[in-house]
Amino acid sequence: MPAIERSRIAILATHGFEQSELEVPLQKLREKGATVDVVSLEAGEIKGWDERDWGAPVTVDRVLADTRPADYDALVLPGGQINPDLLRVETDAIDFIKGFDRAGKPIAAICHAPWLLAEAGLLKGRRATSYHSIRTDVVNAGATWSDESVVRDGLLATSRNPGDLDAFVAAIVEMVEEGGSAREAAE
Repeated sequence: MPAIERSRIAILATHGFEQSELEVPLQKLREKGATVDVVSLEAGEIKGWDERDWGAPVTVDRVLADTRPADYDALVLPGGQINPDLLRVETDAIDFIKGFDRAGKPIAAICHAPWLLAEAGLLKGRRATSYHSIRTDVVNAGATWSDESVVRDGLLATSRNPGDLDAFVAAIVEMVEEGGSAREAAE
């Protein structure tokens, strides 16, 4: 895997993403030199959710239908209640996520985004965390749930909420730079 400054990272999101859970990784990863694309179902902009109301729009860099996991070194899944709930019924979104797993590439999900990992069948036998309200969903998908700021299981990292963003971004950087050795250690 490449050093973070030579990596290309996809953030998969749609309307209703938790504002900070998309914007903070986007900004911090770009500051570290990574090329980061916001990938969504349609071109244009997607609107975030910021605490109690709609937040600011974010420009979509790539449309999901024109994007492949082979184009990227890692995948970031921001949470919020609305965003992952809308994406988990989209076959193309779930196939995109599964493609990263099949290719042995890092996947990072925060807050409610582990719903997407459950839908993709990626939690069985894994360690994970999430926003506390979907703990049962994560456990029912086969994961061992832990109340930690970030839980790494090979090339899968999960976090609970916006308060965990520093640890979440650090885990993304570590996974990208460690690459295949982390997957081999987990198997």
